[in-house]
Amino acid sequence: MIKEIGLRPHYTDSDYFFKKLALGIPGVLFTYWKSADAKTHKYLFVSDQVSDILGLDPDILRENADSMFLTVHPEQIEGVEASIEESATALKSWWYQARMKVRAGHYEWFEAQGTPERQVDGSMVWYGQLHNIQHYKDLECTLRAREAESSFQADFQKLIAKLSTQFINLSFGTIDQCINELLKAIGGFFGVDRAYLYEFSQDHRVMDNTHEWCSEGVPALIDSQRNVPTEDFDWWQCKIDEMVSGNRVIFVEEIEQIPAGPERTMLEEQGVCSMFCVPVRVRGVVTGFFGVDSIRKRIWREDQADLLIIVSSLLSGALERHRLERELLNQSIRDPLTKLHNRRYLMPRLHEMLSRASRYEEHFTLAMFDLDRFKHINDSVGHLGGDACLRSFAEVLLEQTREADVVARFGGEEFVVAFSGLNAAGVRRIVSRILCAVRNHEFDLEDHTVPLTVSAGIADISELDEFPASPDPLIRLADDRLYAAKQAGRDCLVDALGVSRI
Repeated sequence: MIKEIGLRPHYTDSDYFFKKLALGIPGVLFTYWKSADAKTHKYLFVSDQVSDILGLDPDILRENADSMFLTVHPEQIEGVEASIEESATALKSWWYQARMKVRAGHYEWFEAQGTPERQVDGSMVWYGQLHNIQHYKDLECTLRAREAESSFQADFQKLIAKLSTQFINLSFGTIDQCINELLKAIGGFFGVDRAYLYEFSQDHRVMDNTHEWCSEGVPALIDSQRNVPTEDFDWWQCKIDEMVSGNRVIFVEEIEQIPAGPERTMLEEQGVCSMFCVPVRVRGVVTGFFGVDSIRKRIWREDQADLLIIVSSLLSGALERHRLERELLNQSIRDPLTKLHNRRYLMPRLHEMLSRASRYEEHFTLAMFDLDRFKHINDSVGHLGGDACLRSFAEVLLEQTREADVVARFGGEEFVVAFSGLNAAGVRRIVSRILCAVRNHEFDLEDHTVPLTVSAGIADISELDEFPASPDPLIRLADDRLYAAKQAGRDCLVDALGVSRI
């Protein structure tokens, strides 16, 4: 038979925004900043949960971090400060466990972890999370309450606790590895033949097999299950809609009981005999499903759906945290107006390119662009019109440059492109093409077109007498040549050969 098992409704905040990025994570997301002389520190961002958990005012922490450190138990504050200093010195991930005074007034154990980044001015920033270690034992406690004397439940508790720990300590960029390890562990524990994770398209009419584990001797399906349209799968599309709208688990006890159709034929060809599919939610929305297959008839546990729901919840939490971290990172390195990278992203990339040029003689060139008479544009069409011109120019830059090039908004109406692996003539051709594209582009604002041109200055790393300690000399050279292009009448480029008009 085919069973549909309802889940309890999940709370979602339809007005999800930045201050609620930590929603669903039992902890505090933060961006901690410490000055180069270590005399000043504060939280550039701290989620509002810090008030509920520790009784601290987020606004005060954004001005001064002292009150956060005052909650640490006196016996452990020295170790916390030493661990932060060690992280800053070695530029390695920060991790520490300490007792902290909670809102109720007593001490509880917390774990803090963060990724350090040294700023251009020598200050340090950590992107991390603080959480109460006890919160991650909730799944284990729930299972213990249900079946305290069951050896199976005890083993499952241990497995979930182990997987939870792995996800707690998940570092940025390792989500795929952790999901694959979870599928292998769950597949082996329940003795199934396949365990997998699918992701839906936004309209839920395409499903993509992103992760899969197969037991020994069972053929993998992931390569044939990428971006599979489901419009012709009438029965399965109905089940997808039920997972999405009703948050239901789909249990197919015998494939033969599925109505004849393309989905049944496909499952039979795959050798599937029975299966469970559990919706996976991110931000309260079903984004895919986690499932297990058996290629032979078997008797499933009566509480199998409940156990798989717990695994799905673990996956949901990990995927939500991963998405939040990506959004936080993306917001910190992207210009909100043009969506290009900003200086925060550009400068480390230039340092890397400078290092590779010094060590491996890898060539790179910097081009700086500035929209001509931009103040006049703002005065004539308003700042919103000026913003539209900046966005359109950013699109032109992305269209005319390569994926390997670093394109960034430097500030105001100034933009920078770092070219690697191109000689001077190649860079000049691309920059000339950009100037022509801007001149010929129709910058339409409401009922009229704004004429727009751009000037450019180009500086090559080989032009410097010696490799500098920072990209600043190269930036200054490009900026000086940009100024020279302005002085030469605008709508032109200046490089080592002088002024070039297109």
